[in-house]
Amino acid sequence: MPVPIVLDCDPGHDDALALLLAHADPAVDLRAVTVVHGNQTVDKCLRNTLALCTLAGITDVPVARGADRPLARPLRVAPDIHGDSGLDGPVLPEPTVTAVEGGAVRLMQRVLAGSEDPVTVVATGALTNVALLLRADPAARERIGDVVWMGGSTGRGNISPYAEANAANDPEAAQEVLDSGVPVTVVGLDTTHLALVTPDVVARLDAIGTPVARVCVELMTFFATTYRDVFAMPHPPLHDPVAVARVLDPSLVPVVRTNVVVETEGRWTTGATVVDLDGYSGRPPNALVAQGLDVERFWDRLLAAVATYR
Repeated sequence: MPVPIVLDCDPGHDDALALLLAHADPAVDLRAVTVVHGNQTVDKCLRNTLALCTLAGITDVPVARGADRPLARPLRVAPDIHGDSGLDGPVLPEPTVTAVEGGAVRLMQRVLAGSEDPVTVVATGALTNVALLLRADPAARERIGDVVWMGGSTGRGNISPYAEANAANDPEAAQEVLDSGVPVTVVGLDTTHLALVTPDVVARLDAIGTPVARVCVELMTFFATTYRDVFAMPHPPLHDPVAVARVLDPSLVPVVRTNVVVETEGRWTTGATVVDLDGYSGRPPNALVAQGLDVERFWDRLLAAVATYR
């Protein structure tokens, strides 16, 4: 049976492909999409989500606007990576899909209450919406099967020496979710940096030949340019679909169980995820942490999903 999921995202180039994968792959049942601040303002991320749904014909999944700022910090966005729109590169259609009323937390509550099976939340941005859900409805934790979060790192960061962007954008929310007792799987940079968008991947996307695939090529071309300019990386890593892949087939993304805390007070390390792989702290495990990626099968799965769109 397909795993029911909610995708909580901030499109964002990699979020865009995560959305296409989550909607098309038969291993999951995408019940809702919720949008959070992050790669751009929440309003720009919402518009990007609705435009993507319009482009891809995703009209059967409700979309809701979520938090417009972190729990306790100023908003930070990433125009240097994702452009002024949050999804620079292609010209996207004017959205004809509209957001539902009531906001992200209410939509998540409805999905959780209406599902016979536990729902997995795949979070590819800051964890603000998930933290607000758990604050508003503590009983929701009993209906969440897992929070699979693209966030953090076991080593270096991408927004500071030790902090990954999704963690740094709302470290207090991330720590609240880790402390909540909800099962959490952390898919960090050390794993997502294995999913490099090489020229071969772009050629395979281009060969699909559909309008959606062409938009994906334009997205990846822009994304590659910013990663070269900002990080001097020849090929950009496609972070967010790796979190979706963990749900599609856990064997694609092996994990270890360990303790994770998020630094909220460090002068130089705020937003760092402290992943205690060797048990130095003595703290009990509170998360599964990704430790690799079957790269070939990952790309096969993602490209097959993109090929379903016309």
